[in-house]
Amino acid sequence: MAEFTMDLSDDQKQVRDWIHGFAADVIRPAAAEWDEREETPWPVIQEAAKVGIYSLDFYAQQFFDPTGLGIPMAMEELFWGDAGIALSIVGTGLAAIGVVANGTEEQIGTWIPQMYGTPDDVKVAAFCSSEPDAGSDVGSMRTRAVYDQAKDEWVLNGTKTWATNGGIANVHIVVAVVDPELGTKGHASFIVPPNTPGLSQGQKFKKHGIRASHTAEVVLEDVRIPGSCLLGGKEKLDERLARAHERARSGGGERVKNAAMATFEASRPAVGAMAVGTARAAYEVALDYAKTRTQFGRPIIDNQGVAFQLADMRTSIDAARLLVWRASWMAVAGKPFTSAEGSMSKLFASEVAKKVTAQAVQILGGNGFTREYPVERMHRDSAIYTIFEGTSEIQRLVIARTLSDMPIR
Repeated sequence: MAEFTMDLSDDQKQVRDWIHGFAADVIRPAAAEWDEREETPWPVIQEAAKVGIYSLDFYAQQFFDPTGLGIPMAMEELFWGDAGIALSIVGTGLAAIGVVANGTEEQIGTWIPQMYGTPDDVKVAAFCSSEPDAGSDVGSMRTRAVYDQAKDEWVLNGTKTWATNGGIANVHIVVAVVDPELGTKGHASFIVPPNTPGLSQGQKFKKHGIRASHTAEVVLEDVRIPGSCLLGGKEKLDERLARAHERARSGGGERVKNAAMATFEASRPAVGAMAVGTARAAYEVALDYAKTRTQFGRPIIDNQGVAFQLADMRTSIDAARLLVWRASWMAVAGKPFTSAEGSMSKLFASEVAKKVTAQAVQILGGNGFTREYPVERMHRDSAIYTIFEGTSEIQRLVIARTLSDMPIR
């Protein structure tokens, strides 16, 4: 187990600088165009694939960094470039992680390559969990998966929403209810192969921010998939459901729910790192502007009202990064989040991103309110961090419950 340290190795620095160079040279110059177009930036994804950033191998290498800092470093640099384009690049990873975490070796080997495609023919994947009436309240999920034993097929019906790459993906990973009596413990994940009849794109959302990332509904109407597309397999699912029923009869269900929450906790620092990247980008623009913008015969940074804002912005960004790195290291080191450190990192970093980008707009004044300067886009993009992967309110609830060991509502 690696000790926690703020000193990056030479290899880590090299990877960080490589990703930063791609973000500066490829992502940033394209950011404004794809934000305006509100379309998936396929040429940028293709460039990322050609250099090796858009690939399972790249994310696997960062994920298995023994210090735990590989993923947060990568996320910070990509989202420093632009949040919308970066989410288009990393969005497939959500589906890939779902397969790696729950699938068999055969499923991993079969489906992960189809999620990414090749540098000459890039593909994307979608992870479909949220529903119109089941966002934070996953217990209200209505999408059903029913097993047709005679044909060894699963039949899926329902509507998913807020799906990154939903409808345009080559492969969709869909979470559905298989045993309604068990609530959230009666859910399972399924692979929907390319061109499966019955799956269609519903509404494509026109969003406030991250507009270069495709977000849409996914409609499932009698979608039939082979039994082999149940992640983990039928035998494993039956065993899990039987254990869940036994725990429910013995009153042990709460322990299972806490174990599931711990899994979600481990993924949240990555979102915190995205927020740190956006906040850092806005801060740097504001700092450069304040040093060169002259009013009343001197740079505006000479005024304490501006200088102190910048000092607070930098302090909060560094504090957010420290929380993200601590949680990321704890996750890879197998240390329990006894104080909900994963949720802490995501909560604080996302709130920092909203505040820092707003301060950047204020420092640039009227210029900051126009699309001629990137802080306007960064401010719009930052709003998503307090919403997806668990809202700020849900993070506070998780933290409060963990600290108090009480069923706070």
